[in-house]
Amino acid sequence: MSKAIMQLDALSCPSCMQKIQGALAKQAGVEDVKVLFNAAKVKVNFDEKIVSADALADVVTKLGYEVKGVKVKVAQQ
Repeated sequence: MSKAIMQLDALSCPSCMQKIQGALAKQAGVEDVKVLFNAAKVKVNFDEKIVSADALADVVTKLGYEVKGVKVKVAQQ
């Protein structure tokens, strides 16, 4: 498992948080999603063999949110 932390431009309402969380949770390979509303960050635990951090960022972008940066931590095996 890897962890991606996406910094967003801004989140304007709690329904935005739910929209992002729901869309990412439906992606193959995603284990867990946490959206930090006040920090405008998204933390995603995912299987890098199934989906990439860039593909997950694209999901958020297609929802209409600007992803300002993505940090990825690859789990040691």
